[in-house]
Amino acid sequence: MRENRTEMSEDDERATDLGGGGAVVVEASSNKTRSFGGNGGGGLGVGIGGVVDYCPSPYPDQVLENVLENVLLFLTSRRDRNSVSLVCKSWYRAEALTRTDLFIGNCYAVSPRRAIERFQRVRSLVLKGKPRFADFSLVPPNWGAHFFPWVSAMAAAYPWLEKVHLKRMSVTDDNLTLLAHSFPGFKELVLVCCDGFSTAGLAAVAKCRQLRVLDLIDDEVIEDDVDWISCFPEPVTCLESLIFDCVESPVNFEALERLVARSPSLRRLKLNRHVNLVQLQRLMVRVPQLTHLGTGSFSTLDNPAQVDQEPDLSAFATCKSLVCLSGFRDIVPDYLSAIYPVCSRLTSLNFSYANINAEQLKSVIRYCHNLQTLWVLDSVCDEGLQAVAATCKELRELRVFPIDAREDGEAAVSEVGLLAISEGCSKLRSILYFCQQMTNAAVVAMSRNCPELMVFRLCIMGRHRPDHLTGEPMDEGFGAIVMNCKKLTRLAVSGLLSDKAFSYIGEYGKLIRTLSVAFAGDSDMGLTYVLKGCPKLQKLEIRDSPFGNSALLSGLHHYYNMRFLWMSTCKLTLEGCKEVAQRMPHLVVEVIGDRDECDTGDAIDKLYMYRSLDGPRADAPPFVMIL
Repeated sequence: MRENRTEMSEDDERATDLGGGGAVVVEASSNKTRSFGGNGGGGLGVGIGGVVDYCPSPYPDQVLENVLENVLLFLTSRRDRNSVSLVCKSWYRAEALTRTDLFIGNCYAVSPRRAIERFQRVRSLVLKGKPRFADFSLVPPNWGAHFFPWVSAMAAAYPWLEKVHLKRMSVTDDNLTLLAHSFPGFKELVLVCCDGFSTAGLAAVAKCRQLRVLDLIDDEVIEDDVDWISCFPEPVTCLESLIFDCVESPVNFEALERLVARSPSLRRLKLNRHVNLVQLQRLMVRVPQLTHLGTGSFSTLDNPAQVDQEPDLSAFATCKSLVCLSGFRDIVPDYLSAIYPVCSRLTSLNFSYANINAEQLKSVIRYCHNLQTLWVLDSVCDEGLQAVAATCKELRELRVFPIDAREDGEAAVSEVGLLAISEGCSKLRSILYFCQQMTNAAVVAMSRNCPELMVFRLCIMGRHRPDHLTGEPMDEGFGAIVMNCKKLTRLAVSGLLSDKAFSYIGEYGKLIRTLSVAFAGDSDMGLTYVLKGCPKLQKLEIRDSPFGNSALLSGLHHYYNMRFLWMSTCKLTLEGCKEVAQRMPHLVVEVIGDRDECDTGDAIDKLYMYRSLDGPRADAPPFVMIL
């Protein structure tokens, strides 16, 4: 089970209530699409010869709204704009009229109709669907999050729409065709962890003449043998970013080569595993201006005629602008020396698909003094992480993924690697660390050495594992993180944890917005501490933990202010979930089964709760029961 390797942030800013209440469902920001100019609505003017000429004056409220609209055009912070919309009705209206970028963190929290009625000038939409635990196969297929209602509504309301970013949505080829045909100036499509579409849908989007960005990230793309790469406009494209590393089917390489050659603005290119090193060299020669490159297959195995021939990789030396490298699938470590010339400029390096050992990592990392983001597999072991700590003093983000995610897998990295990173990379802001064993001392050291941490996700893969040296729960380690890291907004906990750890989180985690809990806790009091003590909490996801009805009911005061709550394999009952639904009528309470029909027994396997301004959804499948 691999953590999703996506680029869209999971920790977004606080949202605004479309209905004027306290719900957090929509976030938005604005581009500077207008500027000050003209008379500004003034009613008093000076005529020829100094004679004062009185012109009709608008109502004072109208003057204020005109001024406010012009001011708001320069306000881009989501949080600030959300605060503005809550001041009064006139500010609410003015703020809505100036939003061009709309963020909706839950596609079921508001209907397309309501969003369109309020925000009438949207040019960019970010829309999220399924819960994050869908990445771990905990959400059954065909659960929902369909894009069709949104694209069909926007086609009529926003003919000027330019950008769509979707995450964990169900998207069909017909949806993509409608998107491509409805928006003449469409420029940007980003699909993250989406499914339901094929290369035929990609072909429709590729035909958009002004398309600048087509990014497919961790999607499940159906293979239907359509040559979508050949569908981009001739003779020149506007492409700035093309990412298709998740597409499992081969692409027409000759068409791809011609495409990059006629895309002078292309800066980001990430290839799938069917593009080998020899072909990569040919592409790089045509686009030396690249800043972000995903290498595809870092071998020559797809070209049997050249297996015994050393590929020419001199193109890396000519790419003077490269700052981000990823890919390295099916890697042949002997070819890693090809990237040495660009390592000193790299700020981001993604080896999360490269099964390399410590020595192979060290051969590269010794040149990466400016690296700020690093993703690796745990095959690099503690020794590899020690080399990172010794070299990468500017590191801001580290993710260590497991090759073997089984609970009884071998320990490849441990507290030794974590301690080394904390001692060598004091500027660290975010860490995701999969391991089999850990100690409180190492986590406490990280909290002291890296006090600027905003994201701390420690995933001890074995269930209920204590400090492997002392046998004590991991309470003090996680307690130190929330106490010493004052800017912490996202936390994932695991290992053997008692209610004491959750009391620390409730007492000190005042800025935490996202909390993930797995196989942890003693009793209902643990969750109660969190729900009563974390006022900023937006997203709470819990699996395989001993929390029941009492814990669930302790959060009634806060659920309207949260984006969602997910609980699976806990100790909830149908009676407890029904009580929440009865006492909070504007909360959608979904009980999710695993079969064609929802289990109507008293024990609840999966619970998903979220605030909706439009009530329960109409597209719930049979295995979902909405209380």
